[in-house]
Order: sequence, then structure tokens, then C-alpha cells
Amino acid sequence: MYKTIYFIGIGGIGMSAIARYYKAKGYAVGGYDKTPSELTHALEAEGICVHYEDNIDYVPKNVEETLVVYTPAIPKDMGELVYVQNNGYRVIKRSRMLGEIAQGQSCLAVSGTHGKTTTSTLLAHIFTQSGVGCSAFLGGISKNYDTNLLISENPVIVAEADEFDRSFLQLFPTIAVITAMDADHLDIYNDLDAYQQAFRDFAAQVKNTVIAKYGLPISENDTKAKLLRYSYNDPRADFYGANQRVDECGYFHFDIVWPKGIVKDVKCGVPGWVNAENSVAAAAIALTHGVDPEAVKAAIGTFQGVKRRFDIHFNEPGCSYIDDYAHHPNEISSAISSMRDIFPGRKLTAVFQPHLYTRTRDFAPEFAQALSAVDKLILLDIYPAREEPIPGVTSEIIFKDVTAPEKVLIRKDELLDYLANEPIDTLITFGAGNVDRLIGPITEMLRERYANK
Repeated sequence: MYKTIYFIGIGGIGMSAIARYYKAKGYAVGGYDKTPSELTHALEAEGICVHYEDNIDYVPKNVEETLVVYTPAIPKDMGELVYVQNNGYRVIKRSRMLGEIAQGQSCLAVSGTHGKTTTSTLLAHIFTQSGVGCSAFLGGISKNYDTNLLISENPVIVAEADEFDRSFLQLFPTIAVITAMDADHLDIYNDLDAYQQAFRDFAAQVKNTVIAKYGLPISENDTKAKLLRYSYNDPRADFYGANQRVDECGYFHFDIVWPKGIVKDVKCGVPGWVNAENSVAAAAIALTHGVDPEAVKAAIGTFQGVKRRFDIHFNEPGCSYIDDYAHHPNEISSAISSMRDIFPGRKLTAVFQPHLYTRTRDFAPEFAQALSAVDKLILLDIYPAREEPIPGVTSEIIFKDVTAPEKVLIRKDELLDYLANEPIDTLITFGAGNVDRLIGPITEMLRERYANK
């Protein structure tokens, strides 16, 4: 019987949720991460031991009573990982751990190239605020609850089903949503066909209902579950938004049409059409599960969003700053489109930090096209994450094809000084790397500038 759960890569968003879960269940929990962060500091404040040195002396020595969980983002030759693999510990991936937690419960999973974090976090909020209750393992920090973990006695789990490393194939959901099947993680899947086939394999594991975005290449032949469709506004779908209107603050109001009726006058609690679409997806799962339609409507209206997902940090007349986790060309295009809706006619400056050499290599033309839709681009150097450099792959292969009216290529450590001398109308920072460390300083700089006007 395990008494200790040891995490290698504990500061990851998915890993930290599982660490918090086992801490709440009374286990001794600790682990390693490469660098301190806001999230690791939060774990430490909750009584979880975290260290930042790859040192086997930190690994618990009671092999029989210790379960080791690791993230595939950790290099295979990392010292602690090699040690536990060679010394008799049970060592499993994060995705396997999540799959084991979900066994015996009703799992509601949200998958897709993009949109899954916001959609799953909203779904968890619907279940929580409605009083139905759920446990939730989220890929971001919910702004309603300031955490990526919710725990309930109700045997329902809301999980973000991540396709990286085929992790989502460890889940066998009762109901699942598929938000998008655009190519990504080609270092794992090699090509679009293999990537999309993994989603079909995931759909084949769903027990009751698959709810796919209208138009995705998935059919009744791919799953034994009932297949339904959702859409932002296409009436051919089973769940769709109708009668959309945008108020003066960028918030969407709409009706949700579904097979059993209409949920009228829904207001999305966070601005942007992308969030309205995510609301339809989350509502589709909740309604299918049996949550009261009026409770769904109320929860959508009080949803505050997810940190780093179209996250508004400063918004005063003539100066606005939003941060977004977007790191795929289609995500960037959607966020820019939402910015244009909310702030029409204003100059939009975007800061983008590319994430991974392989993703930059595989999608450089698409990144350039998406980023060309802004008025000014500030492009940073690539954040490598788990990867080693690839010869010839730098931010320059994106930069050279960007056709925005203004563009500049600088290092991340030059950004604050650059922005200090830059007039800002609307600003958005994009990226899944460490550009988030600059959110606070940028926000403070804009506050001081605005106060001195």
C-alpha cells in the first residue's frame, strides 16, 4: 500500500493537480521541478515538499511504499527518473495516474487541439455552482476557485484529455467533447492523419456520448457511443448558439438550442466569441449529463475564466492588456479575432514567444500568416521547453514572412525595456513558455503609465 506519491515534474499544470489531489487524500506528497514558479510556491504553501535540484537524495527510499509519477516533458536521461526506473519503484506517467483515478467514476472529458482548458474549467464550474458537484483536474488555474483541482463526494470527474504523447488514451470517459482536430504535436504523430486518428481512437473509448464540434472529421463509424455535434452558430448541429449579440463590453449574449429545447438569454461571463463557443461545448456536456438548463445558464454567466486564457490584466480607456496561452496558429487567429471584436478600430500590438523548436519548424508559415493580422508584432526567441535546438530553426523563420505593418524581433530579456518606450493602445502577449513571468511587470508598468497621464 502506497503512503508516498513522488512527482518528477511536479510544477506542471496537470501534475500539480494530481499532487494536490493525493495531498488532500492524506498521502505524503513531494517532488522535483526544474525551476520555481508561482505554482510550485503555491504547492509549497499547501505543505507539499518541492525541490529544484536533480538529486536522487531527495527521492523517498521506501521503495514498496512510494509511487513515482512523471511527466513525459522530463528528459529520459534525467537523473532522478533513471534512478527510480532502475531501483524497483513503480513508475507511471501522469496520464496513467489520471486514468486510474477516473476508474469507477463517471468521467466527463474535454479533448481537442485548443479550447479544452477553458471548456473543461467552465464545465467544472457548472457542476460546482449548480450543486451537482464534481472532482476536476484542470489544465489551467480557474479564476473562480484559484486552483486547478476541485474535489467532490459526487463520483463525477471532469478531466482535460490531453493528446500530447497520446495521454488521453488512458481515459475511458462516459461523455467526451472534441473541440478541434487541427494538426499539432507532429514530433509525436508525424502527420495530420496520425494525429486525427488518435482522436478517433479516443472517441472509440467513450462509453455513452461523443459531442464533436460540427465539421470535424469524425463519424458514427469511429465510436460505439452516440455521436452528437455542437457549434457556435450552425443550426445543423445538435447544440448551437442562436440570436448572438455583443454588448458594449465585449460580452456575448445568446440562446443555446439543444435537442430538448432552448436555453434563452445566456450571457457568457468572459468576453470574446471564442468563449461563447466554448460555453456551448461545456453546456452540451452538462445538459447531456442531466444538469438543469437554468443552472447551466447561471453558471456560464458567473464564469470568470482561466488564468492565461484571454486573461484581461489591464483595461482602461485607451489602454488595454490581455495575456493568452495561445501557442498554435489557429489559437492565435481566434484570439486576434476576439480582440478585434472587443476593441474595434484600435491599434493591436502582439508579443509572441514561440514554444518548441519542432512546432516552430512545422508551422512557421501558419504562424506568420496568423500574426500578420496584428498592427504590430514583437516576436521573441523560441522557448525550448523539453527540446534541444534544431539547426536553422529560430524565430526568424516566422519573422521573415510576417506582413504586419510593423514588426520587430527581440530577445525576451529585452521586452520590458522595449515596451517602456512603446505607446500601447491594445496589447496581447501570446505563448506557452515563460513569457508569463512578465505579465506582472507589464501590468504594473501600464498602471503607472496610466496613473501618470
